[in-house]
Amino acid sequence: MYPINDREFLKICADIASLMSISLASAKKKVEIQITNKACKTIDEKRKVAKEVYETCKKDSVNDLNSIKLLDDLMQSLDGQDNFLVED
Repeated sequence: MYPINDREFLKICADIASLMSISLASAKKKVEIQITNKACKTIDEKRKVAKEVYETCKKDSVNDLNSIKLLDDLMQSLDGQDNFLVED
């Protein structure tokens, strides 16, 4: 897929990146995957998909399903296994 250099599209992707605490490249990739799945051709369709992804991320952020919360949950140790290490 060719890079999209539309100013409004990039701003929406930047908002997604900020909301999810990820890089701009990751946010663009997330949106581009959705664009490919929906077979969008025009820039207006691509902006619409980006806005939909932003709204979904915003809704997930309100429901504590954002990437920061998920990472914090994954980093918690289990009871009694605080000092457990596995050697390779």
